[in-house]
Amino acid sequence: MNFTLHQLRVFLVVAEMKSITQAARELNMTQPAVSIQLKNLQDQFDLPLTEVIGRKLYVTDFGREIEKIAKRVLGEVDSIKDHSLRFQGVLSGKLRISAASTGKYIMPYYLRNFLAENPHVELEMEVSNKNKVLEGLRNNLVDIALITVLPSDLDLYEEVLMPNRLYLFGATENTQMLQEDSGADLFRDLPLIFREEGSGTRHTMQQFFQKANISPRIGLSLNSIEAVKQAVIAGLGYSVLPLVSVADELMLNKLSIIPVKGFPLRNNWRLVWLQKKQLTAVAAAFLSYIKEHKQQIYQTHFAHLEKVH
Repeated sequence: MNFTLHQLRVFLVVAEMKSITQAARELNMTQPAVSIQLKNLQDQFDLPLTEVIGRKLYVTDFGREIEKIAKRVLGEVDSIKDHSLRFQGVLSGKLRISAASTGKYIMPYYLRNFLAENPHVELEMEVSNKNKVLEGLRNNLVDIALITVLPSDLDLYEEVLMPNRLYLFGATENTQMLQEDSGADLFRDLPLIFREEGSGTRHTMQQFFQKANISPRIGLSLNSIEAVKQAVIAGLGYSVLPLVSVADELMLNKLSIIPVKGFPLRNNWRLVWLQKKQLTAVAAAFLSYIKEHKQQIYQTHFAHLEKVH
């Protein structure tokens, strides 16, 4: 056999994407170039790695076995590179982070300078809802996660990054009649737009309603913070949202805060990791960086939110 590491990398991306076209985009290669590399690898085996049924590409059972081996091989190759760089005093390797969906407004600012100072660190960041983030932690698929609501079934270490404040928002043109400071009973008749089940924002809202003994009127349930914002702006209802996620819309006067007694709801954004997990050198270095610089990052990028009431 005479296959190359490059052929294995191409095959792994094709297997993940299940599409030569999408693999070509991901690899920044032309489709013919991807097809050639895949064919050259296939020529090393008597059994097919992939098959096309209709217009869809599938990885065969044999291909799945080769995929598993290729991941191990390429992982060891990357490990050789990382160890070589570490012996030269260079931090190298993957940093695997999972963030609750609203964390996309926060995490880039805490990562930017660390990645700039350590160009050989490769970031893998998945943004999802709270339940999927916690699933990644349970299955040891990530080094660190960014969440607001701590689970009761996991033993975690945490590093608090910054406060999280949630307000009731409505489209500016629809909030004039609601600008008086209202009590929680407001929610009995207000059409609310919720995040999907598994969202940290939805969890925080539900905790508030349970304590206030209120059954809210749910108008819509949407699976992304952006979808919720656009629905509120369009006048389809109102929603409780983290302040950090609507800063631009407030500035553009598309959304307004509706004063409600007991608001804002408060919790904290925090980085968490399993107590039993042996952190990689990259993950440990990132946490050390965060401990040293988190206050400066907050003051530079988020302190202005404290002026919003």
